[in-house]
Amino acid sequence: MLDKQKKDEIIKKFKTHKNDTGSPEVQIAILTEEVKELTEHLKLHKKDFSSRRGLIKKLNQRRRLLRYLERENQESFQKLAKKLDIKITKATDIIEESEKKMEEDVEKELEEESEEEAEQGDE
Repeated sequence: MLDKQKKDEIIKKFKTHKNDTGSPEVQIAILTEEVKELTEHLKLHKKDFSSRRGLIKKLNQRRRLLRYLERENQESFQKLAKKLDIKITKATDIIEESEKKMEEDVEKELEEESEEEAEQGDE
């Protein structure tokens, strides 16, 4: 559990306006810090299943807030993910990357084939 001082520092760092305490950015930052603390706790106390359940709840809450922020404000989402060093992977991103790689491989093969044909034509 975060102490008040640490929570206030996080709010000050991530607030979007003067009186901001509950914007998605602030909530995500607080949840991220709580996740870090719980992770460290669980490294020492491997059989603390109650805390593990709390960690899973916090991770799911953070994931939902991140999805909301991504939908509503893409720019803020990108900045926050970079600032907090949160890895964001989507199935669609993975699929797009693999499709790009496949296209590049096909293009290379076509180039190689055309080079081979050109060499055979020169002979």
